[in-house]
Amino acid sequence: MRPLIRFVLRTLALLLFRVQVVGSMRSFDTSRLLIVANHESFLDGLLLGLFLPVDPVFIVHTTVMRCWYFRLILSQVDYLAVDTNSPMAMKKVIRLLESGRPVMIFPEGRITMTGSLMKVYDGPAFVAAKTAATVLPVRLDGTARSYFARVTGTAPRQLLPKITLTILPPTQITMPEAQTAKQRRHQAGEAMRRIMQDMLFQSRPQQTLFAALCDAMAIHGRRRYLVEDIQQVEYNYQDLLKMALMLSRLVERAAPDVGPGDRIGLLLPNLTVTLALIFGLSARRRIPAMINYTAGKEGMQAACSAAAVNTIITSRAFVAQANLTDKLAALQNIRLLYLEDVRQTITLADRLWLIGYALWFPRAYEMAISPEEAAVVLFTSGSEGQPKGVVLPHRALLANIAQIRSVIDFSANDKILNALPIFHSFGLTAGSLLPILSGTNLFLYPSPLHYRIIPELAYDRACTILFGTNTFLAHYGKFAHPYDFFRLRYVIAGAEKLSDSVRTLWFEKFGLRIFEGYGATETAPVLSVNTPMAYRTGTVGQFLPGIEYQLEPVPGITQGGLLHVRGPNVMAGYFKVDQPGVLQPPCSAAGAGWYETGDIVELDAEGFVHIVGRVKRFAKISGEMVSLESVEKLAAAASPNHAHAASSRPDSTRGEALVLFTTDAHLVRSALQLKAHESGYPELALPRQIVLLDALPLLGTGKIDYVALKRLAVKESMG
Repeated sequence: MRPLIRFVLRTLALLLFRVQVVGSMRSFDTSRLLIVANHESFLDGLLLGLFLPVDPVFIVHTTVMRCWYFRLILSQVDYLAVDTNSPMAMKKVIRLLESGRPVMIFPEGRITMTGSLMKVYDGPAFVAAKTAATVLPVRLDGTARSYFARVTGTAPRQLLPKITLTILPPTQITMPEAQTAKQRRHQAGEAMRRIMQDMLFQSRPQQTLFAALCDAMAIHGRRRYLVEDIQQVEYNYQDLLKMALMLSRLVERAAPDVGPGDRIGLLLPNLTVTLALIFGLSARRRIPAMINYTAGKEGMQAACSAAAVNTIITSRAFVAQANLTDKLAALQNIRLLYLEDVRQTITLADRLWLIGYALWFPRAYEMAISPEEAAVVLFTSGSEGQPKGVVLPHRALLANIAQIRSVIDFSANDKILNALPIFHSFGLTAGSLLPILSGTNLFLYPSPLHYRIIPELAYDRACTILFGTNTFLAHYGKFAHPYDFFRLRYVIAGAEKLSDSVRTLWFEKFGLRIFEGYGATETAPVLSVNTPMAYRTGTVGQFLPGIEYQLEPVPGITQGGLLHVRGPNVMAGYFKVDQPGVLQPPCSAAGAGWYETGDIVELDAEGFVHIVGRVKRFAKISGEMVSLESVEKLAAAASPNHAHAASSRPDSTRGEALVLFTTDAHLVRSALQLKAHESGYPELALPRQIVLLDALPLLGTGKIDYVALKRLAVKESMG
């Protein structure tokens, strides 16, 4: 590009779009350099040509040359027009790289229609592997909001959006070892896809929840209607901001003893006001501790003790509807703040402060907060013991949202139906915070147990994304009309293993593929998930960008290893009952900062994660380790239309004995033996005892209550 034209265009871009370049290219050799970037708009190539400190050859499709204005723009730079359908096209690019010229290419091959990463072609990746080129990822952010983009529907548009170019550290794609050229090409393409997804994740801003809310409001507009709850009122960003500002101000005044850095309990259902309190309190460095109101008096008391919570915010209407009056009255050393009372304390000065100042300068309301500080405290389900307080900093929650968004496209055209409780990490991060901060419409429903109502809501509100657990999805599928989920694009399952029967039911009845994921409260929560671009039945997908993992061998278990993970989405630490309010950072056999998941997993050649089982869910029978999950799989194979769960009890002769709990009155041991013989299950996987239950005990999160089943198994053996 001629220097004068370059100077004029660069100056215009700086003035109009306030272009910011983050990162540098000074630390590495630019010979054999392949620059790759996401493709958001018609501006992308021009901006890269103006602001990158190298003069690359741009690879463009031959169809682009049909437009006279593109020919005019491209006449100012070096370019190579190729037909991606031609087998000779990439050979030209290879020769260009081998000559020493930097090359710029968009691996997506087209401008995004969703605002997120689209299909990544194998060709650029194979070129990088073939030439051993340095791959330089560059993230373009902001151009998708311009009128030069091709996003559709209600996606936000701005006349002159701020644009950021982030130059990520260089990397390489080694030539895969595979038997055929087609396989090598495919594996190289998968490596390029992961590079692009990691680029989107690594270029995320480092900020807090409240700052992220302010950014989302700036992008999508104050008047953008976003969230609706059971009260059937739609709230826009400004409504949510009003509630966050005013309620946090009132709570500060009502609870002056809860200072910055202290925990304050939230005992509220899935309502907009609950989200507003999370944003508002965290902005003032009061840490919301999300109390699981289905845990019973003992569970709630243990949670409050572990996190040193002495004040709980709740609602009289909710307490009455949920029959929690006696349970809350039994809590010791806990003060209850009722929203109905707090709202009565609003003064004229408060209203003037809100309308005249805070609403227009919300960032000034937030205290000086590091992203490493705690944002919320969640509590483990207690499915295998006493609940622990999991401290999730702003960094962890926002990192996990960025990780999810880098692999799945969520847009302003979507509507998420979230009935998973906000006190659960899946319901909080994926089901609530992600849509609010992504500009995705959200419908909050207070209970996942209303199996007939939720499918009707999905139909009535034209929801496109549904989150659920295996148990909940099984019931929704059973009671739903085949057309109730006609608008759904994604059904994402987590928190417990997805059964084959539920997967088959949803595919045959609704034509929908369930995307199973995996994670833990301690990882905010998602670690891996199947996606439209990387899906394998029977797995929980591939690890999200930014996740480091180690597999530790476990004596007696030959398949897989104990999973340890580290990443920006991992918790800051635990609060435990034995040391109330004392943060215990994560540490495992892999080292400080690593979290031991307690799960036995194995990875296949393409990085898909297979869950073998939990360490605590193995029984040692006659010296052999037997997975309780394998017992449940056997029962499901013999009786696919009923619920089953396995536990163990002490046995004087074999060490432990298996107990199968089932809702199938006709399931007998001979049927299990026949199925075990057909499917190749070992004799040790056959339960000694089968116990019939009307329904399996569940926790409020939808998980099976294995603690209750363990007690019942021991009781049965004694009886």
